[in-house]
Amino acid sequence: MSLIATEALTKTYGGRVTALSDLTVDVEPGVIGLVGANGAGKSTFIKIMLGLLAPTSGQVRVFGIDPTVEPDKVRLRVGYMPEHDCLPPDVSAAEFVTHLGRISGLPRAAARERASEALRHVGLYEERYRQIGGYSTGMKQRVKLAQALVHDPDLLLLDEPTNGLDPAGRDAMLALIHRIGTEFGISVVVCSHLLGEVERICDSLIAIEGGRLLRAARISAMTEASDVLAVEVAEGVDELATALGKLDMKVSRDGRLLLVELTADDAYDRILQAVADLDLPLHRLDLRRHRVAELFTPREMADV
Repeated sequence: MSLIATEALTKTYGGRVTALSDLTVDVEPGVIGLVGANGAGKSTFIKIMLGLLAPTSGQVRVFGIDPTVEPDKVRLRVGYMPEHDCLPPDVSAAEFVTHLGRISGLPRAAARERASEALRHVGLYEERYRQIGGYSTGMKQRVKLAQALVHDPDLLLLDEPTNGLDPAGRDAMLALIHRIGTEFGISVVVCSHLLGEVERICDSLIAIEGGRLLRAARISAMTEASDVLAVEVAEGVDELATALGKLDMKVSRDGRLLLVELTADDAYDRILQAVADLDLPLHRLDLRRHRVAELFTPREMADV
């Protein structure tokens, strides 16, 4: 059974603003990136999957369940982490996550136990009795993730989970999401406008633009090898670029990498010989893989 399936899903507001248009997609379990520029329709899609919004037309199924007809059944199996700050400042994380567990139908003792376990998983166990108002942005994001996990869902819907985080906080959150998706056996949909983040942790990707499906595929299929060799040396990058240019090889720079077009069968040998002639320490020589951001042209989507 598909994780999520839609057919001609459309949502308009007031008959004038179209958030989703004829969206048809079939999503298999795993860690899935839902990407698009701000305003592309990602949050609307999530709210429809949760039964919080009704589509204007078309169909959607989550675990084979129609959320417009049986939203409670969907929410029993789905955890939702909203984008915006929605946390009460004057209660502790333990109290808040326990309360959400109770709302999900857990008995009181089970809710307390599950809350402690969820907060342990997200790295807040030692801080669980502090009031949320004294938490940093990163800690608040982790509380939102913990409340999405508390009822042991089969699917997590995470709306911009790295919103407001600094680079270190983003890396930590992405690592946590990847661990949940790979070690806990929970499927995860990561809603983001940052393609670079999605590429790092997701198995597959759904890209939408202006409410329409742009592409849906496995990340591995999107990042297949190109006809470009990536060369990385610890020093002497400019000297190597000059030497390869003299060999009539087409060379460009991408940060610390030299990108060399693979136009001849002996390209590997010629590069290796140039590196050896210059006595440079070679760190990398392989076929460059496409980056997801290179395959899409929507505005504001390329966090590379």
